[in-house]
Amino acid sequence: MYSQLITFLKSRTDISDAALQEVCACFEPIKARRNETLLPYGAVCQHYYFVNKGCIRLFTINRAGTETTRFFAFEGGFGTALPSFIEQKPAEDYMQTIEKSELLRISRESFFHLVEKIPQFAFIYRQILELGFITAQKRIYGFQGFDALEKVKWVIAHQPDFLLRVSNKMAASYLGLSPSTLSRVKARL
Repeated sequence: MYSQLITFLKSRTDISDAALQEVCACFEPIKARRNETLLPYGAVCQHYYFVNKGCIRLFTINRAGTETTRFFAFEGGFGTALPSFIEQKPAEDYMQTIEKSELLRISRESFFHLVEKIPQFAFIYRQILELGFITAQKRIYGFQGFDALEKVKWVIAHQPDFLLRVSNKMAASYLGLSPSTLSRVKARL
């Protein structure tokens, strides 16, 4: 259950076996059903998740009932409602699984304990934050002025399995398109 997490950590930093054991001991394996809510809107986020199998989605719903997807975490990736997790304020997103999922969950207290105690874990946390920021910036600035076809080509180039794993409705909400526009664009590819 911890092999993917260990592989992830070892691929990014030189970490001792003792430190790996301490990190793994802080993560609790959980299984989640498809479309299971991990964090409801307005709740304060207390956990960070590593995805062994499945997918986590962060999204919001506006007053008109339209969903906007902000982030997906697939196998081998971390996911949480980061602003709520860090600031301990109510989440402005929902966090849910979109597939039957096997996750490793760590509490906020244990997570920051590891950040303080194990320099390699702190290094990985910084990498996760930097990569998340860069990806968000590329998505935001890259999408400005992109037409629908360019958006779909961008997601194919940067997240090749994305359109194969995610429903048209969710993919469209992530790309800022209507589901019908996304279907037309995909048919042209």
